Amino acid sequence: MAANRIRSMFPTAPRKGETFELRNGLNSQYSHERKEAIRSTIASMTLGKDVSALFPDIIKNMATSDLDQKKLVYLYLMNYAKTHPDLCILAVNTFVQDSEDPNPLIRALAIRTMGCIRVDKIVDYMEEPLRKTLRDESPYVRKTAAICVAKFFDLNPKVCIENGFLETLQEMIGDSNPMVVANSVQALAEINESDPDTNALQVTPSTLKKLLMALNECTEWGRVTILTTLADYRTDDVKEREHICERVVPQFQHVNPSVVLAAVKVVFLHMQGIAPDMVKQYTRKMAPPLVTLVSSQPEVQYVALRNINLLLQAQPDILTKEIRVFFCKYNDPPYVKLEKLEIMIRIANEKNIDQLLMELKEYALEVDMDFVKRAVKAIGQVAIKIDSAAERCVTVLLDLINTKVNYVVQEAIVVVKDIFRKYPGYEGIIPKLCQNIDEVDEPNARAALIWIVGEYAEKINDAGEILGSFVEGFQDETTQVQLQILTAVVKLFLKTAQNPAKSSESQQLLQTVLKNATSENDNPDIRDRAYIYWRLLSVNPDNAIARNVILADKPPITSTIQNLPQGLLEQLLAELSTLASVYHKPPAAFMEARRGKGLGVLMKRAIEEQRENAAENSIAAGAGGAQKSNIENLLDIDFDGAAPASAAGGGVGLADLMSPTVQSPVAAPGSTNLDDLFGLSAGGTGGGGGGGLENGFAGLDLGGSNSGARQQGKKSNQDILGLF
Repeated sequence: MAANRIRSMFPTAPRKGETFELRNGLNSQYSHERKEAIRSTIASMTLGKDVSALFPDIIKNMATSDLDQKKLVYLYLMNYAKTHPDLCILAVNTFVQDSEDPNPLIRALAIRTMGCIRVDKIVDYMEEPLRKTLRDESPYVRKTAAICVAKFFDLNPKVCIENGFLETLQEMIGDSNPMVVANSVQALAEINESDPDTNALQVTPSTLKKLLMALNECTEWGRVTILTTLADYRTDDVKEREHICERVVPQFQHVNPSVVLAAVKVVFLHMQGIAPDMVKQYTRKMAPPLVTLVSSQPEVQYVALRNINLLLQAQPDILTKEIRVFFCKYNDPPYVKLEKLEIMIRIANEKNIDQLLMELKEYALEVDMDFVKRAVKAIGQVAIKIDSAAERCVTVLLDLINTKVNYVVQEAIVVVKDIFRKYPGYEGIIPKLCQNIDEVDEPNARAALIWIVGEYAEKINDAGEILGSFVEGFQDETTQVQLQILTAVVKLFLKTAQNPAKSSESQQLLQTVLKNATSENDNPDIRDRAYIYWRLLSVNPDNAIARNVILADKPPITSTIQNLPQGLLEQLLAELSTLASVYHKPPAAFMEARRGKGLGVLMKRAIEEQRENAAENSIAAGAGGAQKSNIENLLDIDFDGAAPASAAGGGVGLADLMSPTVQSPVAAPGSTNLDDLFGLSAGGTGGGGGGGLENGFAGLDLGGSNSGARQQGKKSNQDILGLF
């Protein structure tokens, strides 16, 4: 009694919870409550909640005449079939019954759901319903069953082939309903892609006629499928090519951009090899649909522009009269503006150059720095592309330089350098460029200005003073600028050697920059170039060889517009309206990169482990250990710079390979350091066979002493020059 009294005082909490309530609703005796519970279950599933525990209760509600409820139940089954593969067998009888239902919507729903349930155990029960639905009297059921064959093949290719489903699909290409044709082609294409050995999709002349007949009556999705198949079809019959182009051209007027691009791809690929007048006709018909695509939403515009870029590289005259369409609008996203600039440069010609230059000049005065730089660069590209427009382009560039806007001036200097490479007659603008030398701080612009000064040093009165300001801060410059300073100073020395008033200044600059580059710089590229220049200048007194090498005529620039290699371009033209045409990369490039991402991570980890092992072994070696890391064993290199015990037989340490100053404790027979190779000594003493730098270079003294005696066997300067 006392226990009952206590239990009544503290009643047990009722079993409540979302899953409990849904289960009660699914097992309710009222149909409307069961339907509402199913809807709530699907809503929870859509939100990402786990409702897999309700699987047995959902299956109980499959056998219903309510089509909406059946759709919801089938949707649940498709989502959770993998989590309950054994319980899926309980739904087989209902699937089989529904596949024979008088309502074609239910028959199609049943076979589609069976194809979407990725469970091996259901394959055996799927064969007979699939065979019946492929021959169904309703085209809606047949088109659904056609896609189901591809899913069945993915589950069990052997059983799919043995049952003759592929042959049935190939026969369905001749179906009277265009959507059945499109779905059959799509299913065969997917099967052929997953297993090329099946040769599932084979387009023959008779098949081609059926595809062309179904093309105009398909939905947008079906048209894209058929057009993709037509683009992959290859034939040498000129009449057949013309027939394909003629039947596909009406698709240019379609409202869907994907259909338009797919049609353009088919016509562009098949018009190759037909009569020239027909090619011109189809080329003119391509322009209006492409222009229409550029007037779409920004995302569609970008895809269209990337595809147009490829088309123009293969057929430059497609859009020559449509340049105004590609003028940038104030509200265009940056990625669209940059692509439009690329297109405008490609279609520029003598007829539209004035209009284009006015537009580019306006772009160069905007506030978006990246877009402004690209617009200035475009002016230079147009100048190099069209010879007759060079003077007008230079005038526009001078106007932009006069604006004194820092990033505009610097980009203009880079552009002018390229113009000089093709048109050397515009040296009169060099003083204008040199007036802005103090504002130039970007590496590309500084390197371009230094190149101009060095290239035209004989025409610039204060060239030595300009280069001297750069030489003073040589060590603070980037590698790109340092290389240009080095080359420009050598050019200045060679060009002023016959002028006593300037030769002493240029010689002093040369002496300073070579010393900085060889003895105070750690960059091997700069050191090597300085050593080569030094040897070239030391070959003969009149520096004839150095002049022939350093002051040689540069090949003229033909174009600065980037074009894809011909092989890659042809491959991408076959991939128009796909992701590859947007990336401008073949599909294998970015697909393999994604698959290889895990491998890259593993390799990175392996390298880090090797570095840790090398560090540990280095510490152990310092404590008396003699073990080497795996990398050292692989390359037979000592990371500590000391040669291994076998070095006496000709081995060499890593330090010996990289540095001319660190010597192996045991010198191998015939070994030499960098000074011995060049016969040079930078500020130090030359050993046997080596001489001071100043001995080979008349008139220059770096303060180095040559206390080593000349030994027999020393190579002449001319022999050493042959090394290069």
